Amino acid sequence: MDEKPFLELDLLDIDHNVVPELLKLTKGAFDVESIVNAAGELKYVSQIKKIISSQFQNPEDEFVRLIASRVYDGILTQKVRELFLTLTKKSLTQWLNDQVNERLKSAISANVQVTPKEEASVETAEDKESVHKEENGVVTTPEEIEGYHIVKSIIRTVIAAERVTYRDTKSYFGILIDDNNRKPVCRLHLNRSQMYIGIFDSNKIETRHPINSLDDIYLFSEPLTQTASAYK
Repeated sequence: MDEKPFLELDLLDIDHNVVPELLKLTKGAFDVESIVNAAGELKYVSQIKKIISSQFQNPEDEFVRLIASRVYDGILTQKVRELFLTLTKKSLTQWLNDQVNERLKSAISANVQVTPKEEASVETAEDKESVHKEENGVVTTPEEIEGYHIVKSIIRTVIAAERVTYRDTKSYFGILIDDNNRKPVCRLHLNRSQMYIGIFDSNKIETRHPINSLDDIYLFSEPLTQTASAYK
């Protein structure tokens, strides 16, 4: 056994980057070879992140000398090293702030609305489908439509694509076969901080599994195709 764990989970402060790795340990997605490979990677990534974090908080002398040697041509005297210790701390803090500000700017830019003329010039049939508001107040989001297409691409290997439909509600986004509530494939719960996919067993009982992104839906390809196969 390794002295250092390859994966740590704090239930009081869940790291969403860990969730996809936990899903690999579930019965439906269990694969020894992929888990062994992931374990080695996770162990080193975890240690590297801790080292980076410690350098941000208190840069070590070797790290400071490395930075100074890349930008300073003179002799690294004790006084110069002390100067670059301060400069390194300041630079690390500013770099982190710049990264956060850049992400905020990108998020704001993504939410800027285009003019009606611009919108008309780029609107396609798929765009019209992407956001749809029912009279009862249910809003179908682009993420839900994307999730629907991901599930459809997975199960079309076992059932005709034209039979795959969806129904949106205020509580969940349901994907069905033949537009029949008695033939559920799965449910997507995406309009919340923690997203889930609801998988049905043979008794049509839903079990929710947390997902970190829409791409995580592919981790459930096997149970999705099994459920869809039952409706052939």
